[in-house]
Amino acid sequence: MGRSIKKWILLLTFFVPIFVPFASYGQEVTLPPVNLGGTSFLDGVAGPGLLLEETVEYYHANRFTDSKGGKIPGDNSLESWLALTHAAYLTKFKILGGYYGVEALLPVVRVDLDTDLGIRGHQTGLGDLIVSPFILQWVDHKIFNMPYFHRINFPFILPTGRYDRDSPINIGSHLYSFNPYYAFTLFVTPKLETSWRFHYLWNSKNHSPIRPFQADSVQPGQAFHFNYALSYEIFNGLRAGVAGYYLYQTTPDKVDDHKRDRSKEKVFAIGPGLMFSKKSFFLYLNAFYEMKAENRPEGMKFSIRCSKVF
Repeated sequence: MGRSIKKWILLLTFFVPIFVPFASYGQEVTLPPVNLGGTSFLDGVAGPGLLLEETVEYYHANRFTDSKGGKIPGDNSLESWLALTHAAYLTKFKILGGYYGVEALLPVVRVDLDTDLGIRGHQTGLGDLIVSPFILQWVDHKIFNMPYFHRINFPFILPTGRYDRDSPINIGSHLYSFNPYYAFTLFVTPKLETSWRFHYLWNSKNHSPIRPFQADSVQPGQAFHFNYALSYEIFNGLRAGVAGYYLYQTTPDKVDDHKRDRSKEKVFAIGPGLMFSKKSFFLYLNAFYEMKAENRPEGMKFSIRCSKVF
């Protein structure tokens, strides 16, 4: 049965680039955590100032999938809590007409794993630090006379999280990742908006993989993923809508530079959401229901995100 599990990992997310618990089994590689649903309504809207944000996410999955999307037999469950602290600063200095900024995100994670494969336990600790030295935010554009806010960002994920090559459950991924994205919000009407964020993920090699690999290095494949959202302003300060995410791994994983067949991950999710705002304070509530997963867990995610702009 171990060979039938090509990979499984819990992916919660957070505001800008990435994070969450990381579980490996046997000789299978997993993608590091990425931003899946960590952003939703009005994602492309921002301006000069300081943003402080805290996100709490809960994820639960009891359906682990193989390379064809079929359920792996057995009573298996994965549960995780994420607390993510995010600070971003946009200056008034402009490059190519966009405001320049920087940001940092620090996750704290708890993951509980219980499987019929003999892997049980939990881990709690700091996750991988995410930093971006270069953000550009545009605020004054229009498309067909509709207000259009957009942003590019170049975040890096650093291997600072808790990692033990003797443990099948790890908070950190023990490699460097580059996860640039382009985000935008389009106001179709003054009350109706749609927001999208498109990422691409590149991963370096892990030169200290967990011992069952019996290898000098492993390298997760590259991946494309995006968040999407549509919301309507019911009345001033309250929006309701739907949001979700999609991930598709574009290249196979490697072990000692050898490609692994049928190793690509995929998942789609959708769910309802609310956004409350008052002056410079914002509260986001989202629920996501995953489907069409391959080579990863498939479950539900719930997120509460609080933001304050100074």
